[in-house]
Amino acid sequence: MPGLPSTPAADQATTPPARRRIAKVAFASWVGASIEWYDFFIYGTAAALVFPRLFFPAQEPLTATLLSFTTFGVAFVARPFGGALFGHIGDTIGRRKTLVIALVAMGAATTLIGLLPTYSAIGAAAPVLLVVLRLIQGITVGGQQGGVILLATENSPASRRGFYGSLASAGAPGGVLLANGAFLLVLATTSDEAFLAWGWRVPFVASILLVAVAVTIQLRLEETSDFRAARTGERRRSPVVEAIRRHPRQVLLAAGCYLAINLTYYQFITFVVAYGTNPAILGLPQGTMLTAIMIASAVELVGLPAAGLLSDRFGRRQVFAAGAVLLGVFSFVFWPLVDSGSFALITVALVIGLGLVHSLMYGPQGALFSEAFSTEVRYSALSLGIQLGSVIGGAFAPFIATALLKGFGSSTAIAAYMAGACAISAACTIALRPARAAA
Repeated sequence: MPGLPSTPAADQATTPPARRRIAKVAFASWVGASIEWYDFFIYGTAAALVFPRLFFPAQEPLTATLLSFTTFGVAFVARPFGGALFGHIGDTIGRRKTLVIALVAMGAATTLIGLLPTYSAIGAAAPVLLVVLRLIQGITVGGQQGGVILLATENSPASRRGFYGSLASAGAPGGVLLANGAFLLVLATTSDEAFLAWGWRVPFVASILLVAVAVTIQLRLEETSDFRAARTGERRRSPVVEAIRRHPRQVLLAAGCYLAINLTYYQFITFVVAYGTNPAILGLPQGTMLTAIMIASAVELVGLPAAGLLSDRFGRRQVFAAGAVLLGVFSFVFWPLVDSGSFALITVALVIGLGLVHSLMYGPQGALFSEAFSTEVRYSALSLGIQLGSVIGGAFAPFIATALLKGFGSSTAIAAYMAGACAISAACTIALRPARAAA
């Protein structure tokens, strides 16, 4: 307002970066995240559809699925190491350069999976090599996730941080659409025999082209304004050590917040595919489940920025906590809808669960987490929190869901598992507070 003294906070609010520059950065964040998540998610789809038969053929179907989902889960164990490694790099040399390194490493690992011989060709070495490459995927996705969030949020005005941060989160449904679309295209153009023989490899090898596009876009961006402003003097300690020393409580609370995001997400996009297509459960066509997930992911592309805008209006914690509570309740509705075996009801269940309610958590999370930490160690602290939450939440979520189904013989146990995680995340969200420098 006229007559008020100028302050840095007021300047940030009244003179935000040019809209064109913000839009360019937000688009680059979304593209980079979409391609990185595409690489990560095609593994989950393949783990549900083909890896049990190609890499664990000596096991009975449900056991083979358990083993396949175990290889899926090892990436999550590696993600905190990736968060620490790339967090250190990102807080030292910058967000943009770090993201380029992560994208290239992810693309290389994904392409090599597409070229990997199966169990019938090299025996036990095949699943071992599969695990090694999956670990590399985990390290790189653990490094890029915090970076794309900061690329978006650190270049946006505080009053719109929820909206622009949600565009980085929108890389996840973008990746799902790309991944499932690639598999649906291959399934539609190959026979079952050809798909198992070589068709499943096409989405993996195609990664190298997508990564080239993402790297080209990233290299044209400038470093974030917050990082440039905070880069004063030499650091005496590792950013990771400093993050743990300054923000131990916030790191653990961020992990608790992310627990439900990650756990429920992989029930929606990975486990439900195995659940629906398993002949002993629903026995639905692969295309039925993949199409339903794609429709829900398309809705989520709209739901995420809407949730980000809500968080700018009503507060990050309020919107996030509301989403956690609603999703915990909806978990007990979701599985009966899936158990109906109806494509229409399965799609409705995924649209509500993933596209709408999950978005209330996933949309504001970028702004919520970035505002919880000081700029100097933000990449490290944010990455540690998110990746610790991913280990606890998503690492073995499909595996645990499969074990619960095998042990209890009912999807109700899976619903209770999801609801418990949502309760924990709601409580952690209420307790999480922004850092003074980010407030």
